[in-house]
Amino acid sequence: MPTIKKPEMKFPEFNADLTKAAKDVAAVAKDATYVVIGAGVLGYQQAQVQRQELLKRLSDPKADLEGRVAAVRTDLSGALHTVDTTVESLMERFEEIIERLESAVAPLEDHLPPQARALAKQAHVQAKEARTQIRNLRPSAAA
Repeated sequence: MPTIKKPEMKFPEFNADLTKAAKDVAAVAKDATYVVIGAGVLGYQQAQVQRQELLKRLSDPKADLEGRVAAVRTDLSGALHTVDTTVESLMERFEEIIERLESAVAPLEDHLPPQARALAKQAHVQAKEARTQIRNLRPSAAA
């Protein structure tokens, strides 16, 4: 049988300094902890930025809605003022017409019999009271 020559193997030398190895492991663990904490802080900040953007997006339509409501209120106030002015003008014209009718009918009332004259005067008083009540009931834009 032939003899087999075994090659010589050299094993590298291991440094058996456990203190240095423990320090290296501790440094790696420390660095890993810093990386994890940093990633957590960055994630939290990103969540805060997204929250702020969402709040901004949600508040914008509200601001727009408030502006539109304010514009509608302004338009409505203007319309009420216009209606109030128109009603006031119509009331003045109505008063003028009533005064003209009363002045035209007054001479005729003098020729009426006494009972009819009393009824006509009573009708004038009731008409004036009704006009006063209508003026007091009429809504005003200033109110």
